[in-house]
Amino acid sequence: MKTTRSKIQFAGLPEDYHGLCRLHIPRPIRDKVDFENVTEITDAMAGHKLTPDQEDYFDLLCRLIEDYENEHARLAAPKVSGLDALRYLLEAHEMNAADLSRLLGAHRTLGAMILRGERQLTLAHVRKLSEHFGVPADLFLPD
Repeated sequence: MKTTRSKIQFAGLPEDYHGLCRLHIPRPIRDKVDFENVTEITDAMAGHKLTPDQEDYFDLLCRLIEDYENEHARLAAPKVSGLDALRYLLEAHEMNAADLSRLLGAHRTLGAMILRGERQLTLAHVRKLSEHFGVPADLFLPD
């Protein structure tokens, strides 16, 4: 738990791993308070010449921060449907329903039917779209 201590200074940090762990035991970050405690330490260490033990400790804390941020980014990101993603990509590439049909190598009306939600993408379509737009295939898959 965060205490009311003064800002951590690099000069006051232990040089050995065991001493650093006594300052703050590395563990998964669960909430904002944990996050603030860990970032306070990494901020104090950043940009300084570190001992090998300090480097290991710093790297571990940075990984914990990254894991926490990735988890919260996933939770905060709204889920976009595959159809909405396809519509966005088509618009961004200035493509229309006919272009989609040509891209998929299908009948000229298929693109419009897919965009209206009347037809679903096949696995072959998903692969072509993923390759063409350079995005993960699961972007187009239903939940």
